[in-house]
Amino acid sequence: MKNSLPVAIIGGGPVGAAAAARLVQKQVPFILFEAGEGIGTHFLDYRHVRLFSPWAYNIDQAAKELLMKHNVPLPPEEELPHGEEIVSLYLKPLTQLPELKPHIYVNSRVVHVGRKGFDKVKTPEREKAPFVLRVKHNDTEEKIYEAKAVIDATGTWQNPNPISSGGIFSAQEKKVAKHIYYGIPDVLNRDRDRFQNKTIAVVGSGHSAINTLLDLAQLKQNTDYTKMIWILRKQMNETFGGGDNDQLPARGELGLRLRRAIENGLIKVYDSMFIHSVRPDENGTLQITGERQNQPQTIEHIDEIIANTGSRPDFTFLREVRHTFDPALECVPDLAELIDPNIHSCGTVRPHGEKELRQPEKDFYIIGSKSYGRAPTFLLATGYEQARSVVEYITGDKDAAKRVELKLPETGVCKLTSAPNTENSCCS
Repeated sequence: MKNSLPVAIIGGGPVGAAAAARLVQKQVPFILFEAGEGIGTHFLDYRHVRLFSPWAYNIDQAAKELLMKHNVPLPPEEELPHGEEIVSLYLKPLTQLPELKPHIYVNSRVVHVGRKGFDKVKTPEREKAPFVLRVKHNDTEEKIYEAKAVIDATGTWQNPNPISSGGIFSAQEKKVAKHIYYGIPDVLNRDRDRFQNKTIAVVGSGHSAINTLLDLAQLKQNTDYTKMIWILRKQMNETFGGGDNDQLPARGELGLRLRRAIENGLIKVYDSMFIHSVRPDENGTLQITGERQNQPQTIEHIDEIIANTGSRPDFTFLREVRHTFDPALECVPDLAELIDPNIHSCGTVRPHGEKELRQPEKDFYIIGSKSYGRAPTFLLATGYEQARSVVEYITGDKDAAKRVELKLPETGVCKLTSAPNTENSCCS
């Protein structure tokens, strides 16, 4: 029967692992599929980056209790982990526990989710049918699994946005892709040779861009000819954050350090700029053209581009699932008003749970950073609260699912815009 089937979790990052830990606590069977070679693959892409939130916000409570049960040492709550440490000190020990390990499949990409015997159109008796997941193991063998519920925690990191303002990867951008790094390079170590003594353009305005720029500023001080250009669509002063007012001090410090680097002349800034094209020039370097403050703008002689322009969700394997998303942000619809940067810029999002995440397809949920779609500023603690609430609901405790068991730190920035219906939309 359907109720005896496991809950399927897609994605082996921290939020997917948190959902697994919660199901273990509830003694509900689960299966977890991770497309990468190991758990936490995306965190290893920026293993060198120190997170601005301390361990206290980066370990799920249910996972913590399981680790303590097996006497696994936990890092100090006040310390700031690197991306690699999220995997080595937390995710690997957690997913190696006997309650979790037998039910986790790596190198296992989910290529299709649907209802057994139903296409997307058919409605009668739909909710009684189990979910079916088609999973490709090791890029070769495909298997079919059945589940009573599905939790999609795949994230968005693997789907970066283009650098152009139109939102699509132009043919020109694809042609010069070997000179564009999508993500946060390790410019001080692994990727040093690629960037030192070059002219580098960093595109983007979020925390990824700030981390990249600060590393490049350090590289510039230790090399002879390294030059940095920062291109962002926002006005520069909108990106520095809450500074000393941020309740996560390390997050506030990022903006303060970046401001100092700019004031010291280490970074040339092109703010309020929209990129139209990037192409090779006659010197073998790159030329970026666009519009800045309603005037044509060309930037020449660029050796490398680092794209920190955010990312977007992948819905291709969900074609037969009845799910919906906000038309602008591609986030879960009920989250749009909470996280839309067009409505407020503070980055502080009130905790939310199963009710806001509910989809038209019963017992199907999108959680974690993918639930935010294209919106920025996601914190792991938010994903852990989502996982807790969804699992409570799936396992029958609807009262617990309604409770809010998380207080998030505020950014120290809260600026309402002129968008309509904003009276109760911001973090207040």
